[in-house]
Formats: sequence, C-alpha cells, structure tokens
Amino acid sequence: MGATEACPRGLTHRTNPVVSSTALTAVILSLVAAACALPGVFLLLRRMSLVSDAVGHVLLFGIVLTYFVVRDVDSPWLFAGAAAAGLASVALVELLQKTRLVKEDAAIGLVFPALFAGGVLLASVYLRNTHLDADAVLLGHPDLATGDERQIGGVFVPAAGLRLAGVLALNLALLLLFFKELKLTTFDPALAAALGFRPGRVHYGLMAVVSVTAVAAFDAVGPVLVVGFFVVPAAAAYLLTDRLGVLLVVAGVIGVGAAWAGTYLAAVVDANTAGAVAAVLGAMFAAVFVFAPGRGLVAQAARRWRQRRDFFETMLTVHLLHHEGTATEADESAAAGLHTHFHWTPRDTAAVVRRAVRHGLVERAGEGLKLTATGRERARDVGPASGRPA
Repeated sequence: MGATEACPRGLTHRTNPVVSSTALTAVILSLVAAACALPGVFLLLRRMSLVSDAVGHVLLFGIVLTYFVVRDVDSPWLFAGAAAAGLASVALVELLQKTRLVKEDAAIGLVFPALFAGGVLLASVYLRNTHLDADAVLLGHPDLATGDERQIGGVFVPAAGLRLAGVLALNLALLLLFFKELKLTTFDPALAAALGFRPGRVHYGLMAVVSVTAVAAFDAVGPVLVVGFFVVPAAAAYLLTDRLGVLLVVAGVIGVGAAWAGTYLAAVVDANTAGAVAAVLGAMFAAVFVFAPGRGLVAQAARRWRQRRDFFETMLTVHLLHHEGTATEADESAAAGLHTHFHWTPRDTAAVVRRAVRHGLVERAGEGLKLTATGRERARDVGPASGRPA
C-alpha cells in the first residue's frame, strides 16, 4: 500500500507505489472532463454555455450559506446547498430575462458576479478558520484532490475520484434514459411541447445535472477549469461533426486528452496543473478552429479559393457561349487574346484556360477554344459575369 506522505492540505495519505500522483491527478481530471462534456454539449447546442460559468461561480455562495446552518465543512449538505445555489442562479437568470428588460447574456452577467462575490466575501470574513481558501476557490488546485483517500478492498482511492466517477456514471445513465427528450427539446422545442415532452422540465433537469456536476468538480479543479471542461471540448467537437452521438463522444475524448496532456505538461515544466490543463484546452480548440476538415479556417479558405477558381472557369464558358456561332467568335475565342476581353493578366488567363481544359469544360481548336457539352451546360445555367481571377 506504499509509504505515508504529507499532502498539501496537511493530511496524511497512503500512496500507491504503482500509480504516480501525476497519473492519479490526470485520472481525476479525466473524470471531470468526461462528466462535464456530456451536459456541456447540450448547453452549447442550446446556446447556454455561459450558464456553466454562472453555475460554476455561484457554488461557493451555496456552500457558505449551508455551512452557516450545519457548521461542518465535511457535511454532505454542503453538496446539496451548492447544487441548490446553481439551480437558483439559473432561475434568477430566467426571471430577469422574462422581464424583457435585460437579455440572457446580460442577466447572466448580473447574477453570477453578484453571487460569486457574495460567496467570496462571506468566506473571507466568517470562515477564516476553515479550509475554504479563497485562492483555491478562485484558481483551483487539482493536485490536492488526490490527498483525501478512502480504502476500498485494501486499495486506497482518492475520495474525489470516487465522487466524480459516480457523477459520470449518473450523467451517462441519464443521457441514455432521456436522450430522445434532450435531443428533441434541444433542436425543436415547439415540436417537443406538442408531443407532450415538457421542454421546461427537461430544461431544469439539465440544469440540475449541470449543477450537480459542477459541485462535484468544484472542490477538485476549481470553477475556472470546470467552465473550461463544460465549454471548450463541446465547442471543439462541434467544429468536427454534425452528428449528436459522435459529438458527445468526441467532446469527451477532447476533454480527457486535454486532462492527461495538461497534467503531464504541468509536471514537466513545474507549473500549476489547472493552468496547464486550461492552456492545453485552449491550444486544442485553436488547432481544431484552424484545421477542422469542414469548418476550420484552413478548410474555409480552401473552399473559397476553389469557389473563386470555379467562378472564373464559369466566366470563360459564359464568354465562349455568348460568342459561339457569331462573326466575332474567332477573335473572342482566341486563347492568346482572351486576357484583353476579361481584363486579366496573360498569366491568369492561361491558368484559367488550363484548368477549364483539364476539367473538360473547353477544348482547344487550333488557336481558339471550343466549349464541350459539359462547358456549354454550365454556361447555360448562369448569366454573364465579370471580374478578376484568383
């Protein structure tokens, strides 16, 4: 079972000689990532990603208020109080939005800073002798999550890992049970209401899952990284696929990959683990944003480039069709003089002609060009145009 060592919280715990503390931290972060990715996808699709920020930051307010009642920092009621605070923040946001005096994003910006600041203030003033450290609350220290262990079958397992594994299992079970309801109310709430699925109940059920997940992850990784795991993997996966089932899997894979990469990066450069994982999340999203096959910046630039090339090839076919069978056909279709008619450079004109020949739109006839059946069909589908080739 290994030697006993001091942990940063001042506790003592037994370490597994086979599994390093870095690997344990990565496992715990992976559980957080996977648990957050599942509801995070639906928050993204419902355009409610900022709600995770609100919920993640108001949990301290619920924890502090509940502590005033139970006076026990280890009480399970703190968990319930934090989850209730998350649901209350969502309800407050919706109440403000329904007044039509503020929009949803403004309502979120009004509610969560106020509740978060209230929680930090109360903790700083009234809970100075407890382990509720403001720095840990603001930044998070995932490395500390491995300090408190429970013995199961002769093996010491981090309590945070057990808690997060339970939340992940719960999220997976709820997703499988209510996948149809979540999908329908997300993409077509009006149809869902007509079919009797109660979109309001599904919405608050999803918010309850978000709150419980955020509470379970809050002590382990801090609010900033919780929000990152809710939003970034889902946003990156959305750029990679349009299928909901695949989207859920890809989001989980991205989150887990960032957890492992960020944890070991922090160990190598001796940096804060939460910060390293957040940086890796940002880097992974940036890579997907640039290189995603269908929606990335590179793919979009390539698509625009191909469209411009197709456009100028089409212009050539329209020009040839316009003068086909006329007295000016020989002059207008002469390859050497085409650049004077389009006001293109000779080099650009030659490139357009080569591509049009290669694509079977035109064929060479002596010094001139002739439309093929394919080129004639394309020209008839559009009208005359003008411009400058790419």
